[in-house]
Amino acid sequence: MTKFGMLRLGGALAICLGVSTLAPGSRAESPNGVESVEALHAALLAVMRDAETLGYEGRSVQLAPVIPLHFDVEFMARKAVGRHWEKASDEEKQRYLESFGRFMVANYAGRFDGYSGQSFETLGEESARSETLLVRTQLVDPTDKNVELSYRLRQVPEGWKIIDIYMDGTVSELALRRSEFSSVAKRQGFDSLIETLNAKIAKLAAGG
Repeated sequence: MTKFGMLRLGGALAICLGVSTLAPGSRAESPNGVESVEALHAALLAVMRDAETLGYEGRSVQLAPVIPLHFDVEFMARKAVGRHWEKASDEEKQRYLESFGRFMVANYAGRFDGYSGQSFETLGEESARSETLLVRTQLVDPTDKNVELSYRLRQVPEGWKIIDIYMDGTVSELALRRSEFSSVAKRQGFDSLIETLNAKIAKLAAGG
């Protein structure tokens, strides 16, 4: 499989989860979080297996409804720009949210572009601070070393949704996004941030 870059997230700045012992009664809610992560994995594997036939556009179409179903996209978008969110106009917020959502889909469509026997394994789940849940999994790759992936989820009216992914248990994808996106918003404003997102989408679509 080529360009499995989504899982090779460089850098640090990980968000501290503050994982604690499971509180009494929390087990009843935990399977919903696990089911959400496993449903995402099933959708990703389906795309990977048909990646060449689908092409980038086909993978994007197939993943477009999957990402917002399992990720709290608006929460992640807001956290990615931090305090700069409140400074944006309603129109800027709307355009940014739309671009951020398309970027998330493009990121998965662009990176999950092939299949060589990979599978996902759920390792366990734990309660985390701020009433979130941590689901620990790994990508089992017969062609390379396995990759540990931990998902942090929060409960919303629709159920448990992913708000962050930690590669090898420490590298926070959301923290990396925040480091980059909040910096652009601070220096150049939301118009430039939206242009940055659109450029990333175009690069992924082109196979970059």
